[in-house]
Amino acid sequence: MTNLGDFPITAKWPPLHPDRLQYYGLPTPNGVKVSIMLEEIGLPYEVHKVDFGQNDQKSDAFLSLNPNGKIPAILDPDGPGGKPLALFESGAILVYLAEKTGQLIPADPVERLHALQWVMFQMGGVGPMFGQLGFFVKFAGKDWEDKRPRDRYADEAKRLLGVMDRALDGRDWFLGDYSIADVSMLGWVNGLVNFYGAGELVGFDQHHNVAAWLERGLARPAVQRGLRIPA
Repeated sequence: MTNLGDFPITAKWPPLHPDRLQYYGLPTPNGVKVSIMLEEIGLPYEVHKVDFGQNDQKSDAFLSLNPNGKIPAILDPDGPGGKPLALFESGAILVYLAEKTGQLIPADPVERLHALQWVMFQMGGVGPMFGQLGFFVKFAGKDWEDKRPRDRYADEAKRLLGVMDRALDGRDWFLGDYSIADVSMLGWVNGLVNFYGAGELVGFDQHHNVAAWLERGLARPAVQRGLRIPA
């Protein structure tokens, strides 16, 4: 096994347990996708907080692992072929962890593709749209007199919630069974309502299937733990 000291990021965040998967993140809607997944699958890991207040994500050490300067990222000492693997992008990390452990992804090839399509739906739509709406509702955007940008994202968020609501009609989870499809979206939907405070603006309570799905998801102990990692 290659020494993790070969990776520059370990100089800034020295691993106490170099035999464990190293997770670099914050409990943001994107970050908790990975922390929830790690808690669900029970894979031993070590947490490293990437402090935005200190611009850690822009440090040379972090950029050596993720040149895009975004969280989350992982460094797995036991990657494919037993060699260390550095990986960024939350969706890619979810797929990797699911396939590494054989958990939360269907074995059937067709259902596996269905899981991936919902992860891509989250990455291409839910994350970008909910995040931009959150900016306009909670952060600097709320001071803009022109509400057209906010309303554009609000309308798209409503549309996406409608897609999700129809998909969840008659089922508890997006694939019937709990999977990475659900893990990818729980943090974003929870954030939309409980962090950004945009639930009323997008008519969240009218999307009964999504609301019930979120309640089921938040009732999972692993989800509750993942939402608070790192502290």
